[in-house]
Amino acid sequence: MRWIAVFVSLLLMAEATWAQTSTTDQAKTTHDREFWRSIPKNRFVVPEGQAVYPLLSELSGYLGSKDPELRDDLAYTIIAVWIHRQKEISADELNSLADEWRSNLRVGIGELETDSVLKRSFSALCLSSLAERDSKTPFLGEQRYRELLTSALAYLKDERDLRGFDPALGWIHAAAHTADLLATLAANALFRIEDHARVLEAIATRLISAHEIFAYGEQDRLARAAATIVRRKDFDAAAFDRWLTALDGTDQRVWKDSPPKIELLQNFENDSYMLRALAVDLCDGPANSGVSSARAAVMKVLQRR
Repeated sequence: MRWIAVFVSLLLMAEATWAQTSTTDQAKTTHDREFWRSIPKNRFVVPEGQAVYPLLSELSGYLGSKDPELRDDLAYTIIAVWIHRQKEISADELNSLADEWRSNLRVGIGELETDSVLKRSFSALCLSSLAERDSKTPFLGEQRYRELLTSALAYLKDERDLRGFDPALGWIHAAAHTADLLATLAANALFRIEDHARVLEAIATRLISAHEIFAYGEQDRLARAAATIVRRKDFDAAAFDRWLTALDGTDQRVWKDSPPKIELLQNFENDSYMLRALAVDLCDGPANSGVSSARAAVMKVLQRR
């Protein structure tokens, strides 16, 4: 039986050596804060001798950081710029990032006022950069695009932590970041006409389920997603009119009580701010018949408020 003890001893020594080597390799591939700070200072040029994808993967690990500089100023900013500029990132690498960030949207979902929201929210924001790139140079494909749209809609509905800004953590902004993602997805050629109503309804649901009046521009970002739909060549005007009528009808219930119920008043204010932002957004840029009719319908609703 002595040979067994010797074998086990050798095996444990080999595992210890492997673990030490692994740790050393990891240390070699982990860059310090000054390394990341140097990239924006150097106009986001990829550092000499470095490959883009491993750096993107490393930056992705900071999306859940409580440090606003690492998470937002460095990780998100560098990721967004490189996804936009660096053409050598392969489709497989982009899809790998998309899979990781889409999975992050469910990590800790349902938690309230914990740090887990940071990874979810900033993953949604990074996904918006990927979706924008896909609109210009497609790599997702039909199935991945549909999965991403479904995940974005589910995340907008299910996120409970709606903090906009925290003095210690910086920007959190989950609703706004998801709105950005939906806006970029709505501009994609793969966005179907039946998706128009789905996204519009998701916007209304997010506003009515917030149980607070958004104070950090979330309504503006959600309005931008709606405006993107209105500007599409295949704009479903009938679906938009049904959505607007239902939203206004729900909001008018607030005036049936005196004093008004606080929950209904919060809904009314959120929707009013969103509609005002939508009206302004639709005044910008060229206006076809669909944009003009949608803007007129929104203005008519606002005039009664």
